[in-house]
Amino acid sequence: MAEAADFPGLTPSPARRWFRRAGMLLAGAPLLAGLLQLPAGQPAYAATSDPVVVSVDSLTPSAPTDGDTLTVSGTVLNKGKRAVTSAHVDLRVGQRLTTRSAIDDVAARTDYVPGADGTEIGGKYVEKFPTLTPGVAQPFTLSVPIDKLELGQDGVYQIGVSLSGETAAEPYEHVLGIQRTFLPWQPDEADTRTRTTYLWPLISTVHMTAETGPGEQQTPVFLNDDLTAEISPGGRLEQMLSLGRNLDVTWVIDPDLLASVDAMIGSYGIQNADGTNTPGTGQAVAKQWLAELQDAVAGKEVVALPFADPDLASIAHNGKNVTGTLNHLKNATDVAATTVETILHITPSTDFAWPASGAVDPSIVKIATSAGADKVIVRSDSLKETGDLPYTPSAARPIGGGTTAVVADMRLSTAFQGDMTNAGSATLSVQRFLAQSLTATLQSNKQRTVVVAPQRMPSASQAQTMAKAISDLQNSTWSQPQELTATADTKPDPGANTKVPAASSYPAALRRQQVPESAFARIAATQGELDKFKIILTDKTRVETPFGRAINSEMATSWRGRSSEAHDFRESVKSYLDELTEQVKLIDKSETKLSGGSATIPVTVQNNLVQPVDNLVLRVTSTNPTRLKIGNDDYQEQSVAVSGGHSQSVKFTTTSNANGPITVTAQLYTKDGQKYGAPVSFEVRVTEFTAMAMLVIGGGFLLLVLAGLRMYTQRKRAAARRAEEPPGNEDEATDENAGDSETHDSPESRPQGESAPASRAEAPQQPSDPTPDTAAESTDPSGTGERVDR
Repeated sequence: MAEAADFPGLTPSPARRWFRRAGMLLAGAPLLAGLLQLPAGQPAYAATSDPVVVSVDSLTPSAPTDGDTLTVSGTVLNKGKRAVTSAHVDLRVGQRLTTRSAIDDVAARTDYVPGADGTEIGGKYVEKFPTLTPGVAQPFTLSVPIDKLELGQDGVYQIGVSLSGETAAEPYEHVLGIQRTFLPWQPDEADTRTRTTYLWPLISTVHMTAETGPGEQQTPVFLNDDLTAEISPGGRLEQMLSLGRNLDVTWVIDPDLLASVDAMIGSYGIQNADGTNTPGTGQAVAKQWLAELQDAVAGKEVVALPFADPDLASIAHNGKNVTGTLNHLKNATDVAATTVETILHITPSTDFAWPASGAVDPSIVKIATSAGADKVIVRSDSLKETGDLPYTPSAARPIGGGTTAVVADMRLSTAFQGDMTNAGSATLSVQRFLAQSLTATLQSNKQRTVVVAPQRMPSASQAQTMAKAISDLQNSTWSQPQELTATADTKPDPGANTKVPAASSYPAALRRQQVPESAFARIAATQGELDKFKIILTDKTRVETPFGRAINSEMATSWRGRSSEAHDFRESVKSYLDELTEQVKLIDKSETKLSGGSATIPVTVQNNLVQPVDNLVLRVTSTNPTRLKIGNDDYQEQSVAVSGGHSQSVKFTTTSNANGPITVTAQLYTKDGQKYGAPVSFEVRVTEFTAMAMLVIGGGFLLLVLAGLRMYTQRKRAAARRAEEPPGNEDEATDENAGDSETHDSPESRPQGESAPASRAEAPQQPSDPTPDTAAESTDPSGTGERVDR
């Protein structure tokens, strides 16, 4: 064995271990030969379902060095129907795994495979169980000095924790269950450490609605109080904060989350199903969480996503051709830095775009960079390696147009997506994560960079498992932390793939989760209505901020897989905007009566908003201008301004040319000519008009003139006759004058007992009398019509 020390790269101790392993393989050769002689079609290693479940709940240290003692604890559970006797738990050391795919293969195996799962350590490093009762879990703990494992070269070793025993059906010792895990072995510091960037996302679902209270403070209204639970002690976001502050990570933050928590510090409401609001109670935890976050990120790198974390792939595939969508993305990017700076008092980086699951195609890259980002976080299962590189290349890749793809490692990024509430699952995930990291490092002596981009919204248990793995990695001998910006600036590997995959390669499962084109059309319609509404407001900021934030939230990545909730949110934003716009409207009018040929018609505009409105134009139009003119034409317009909570009546001059009903329509417009609100139509009934009145008056006057001429002619003739008579006919003249007096209704000519009329008004009217120029007033109750002043 002395010659072993002469093997290149092997010290005497590893060399001895190498020969021991070679001897074990030679000793097992007859067994292997026998297995190879099995009948055709039968597998070389018989795989059966293990009757005992072995759980490895703890393994420390996760990455041991020389002199350490490996302690493994967990439970064994007999899931069979018969008791297991003479059982013991043992530790098995398998082969060294030299490739990352080999780690995947081992992790995929579930049953015990003789020869492939290594040999037992044995001796005193076992824990015995006289009996394992069905359905009863039994704990175990194994402590083995590292040197007893006889590990060889640096690398990752398969470790198996197995339970062996006897059953009534098989009364001999054999393996009844096994759990495999991985042991990274790098006792000495690596010559070249891998620079690892771990993204630590603070992202949540959409919480705030577009609704705000009517007061000066504009109390925000939340969909629910889930955010309070997330930032309270033990909550998901509280765990992300408390764990992340002790790690060297790059914080990736959605500004919408910061704005939502900041809004909770004051008074806020919670939306109820019946449309009412309940006061929120999370002020204290919101204030504490933000204060702790400000402290945690001080001096750390923070990347700000566009506001509300818009779904870049959905925009690229379904929304880019809908009017206004790209403007929303640009606005979301512009407001991101300001929001983070205002709340956290730091300057974030806004150079990075992060599509869902790191999946890209040319259109996604184009959209991702259209708002100003020049770096796209991509995952390696999207930008796959197509060359012959024998190692995992560095993360940074130039993909054209001045854009850098920062490629996150798929295996490391997806390591903690499962259920981490179980201690066994969490422990295995940590060990597999470390194993993949070390194997990638050992692929080459060239220093490289690795990025880990986990799921956007880890659960509390996933966050705890991630933190354990990152802490172990940062304390390891082969890795060192690095910020994302520095990683993106690293010189790329010449042989790495830089070609963005075609659109056809975008995963179908991710495509099914996208926001549909109809949703973007709905967003555009809401924005159009909002733009029209803002024109009439004297304080536009009261709607610009809450509705702009809500419209950005309608495109959030967090809606993936929640299409029904996304639809309800979009409809609630549109419905609330409709409710606000309807607060400024025309009051319905009943039939209006016009007496005479010229009059004014009042039309009332009501403003139930808390702020004044302006820049409105009221147009009143006659449907028959030949019979009824508004002003001097078929319509007339007047500017309108109404104080908050008040109504304003606007009067329009009319001229009528005929009796009967005429329909009139009133419509509000914005100053740029767009219709605002619903029109109001009503009938104007003309009861008398000027031409008829003048005709009647003219006819009566003509009759009076004719009567006067007749009287004048008669008197002139009478005077001429008296002048021609001789002087002695005075008595006849007197008689004639007396007759004339009778014509003038002298008292002597009236019958006895009839008194003279007191005035002309008391005399019976004659057909020649002129008619009144307005309708006679009635003492009856007025009708439903609206009488208008002339």
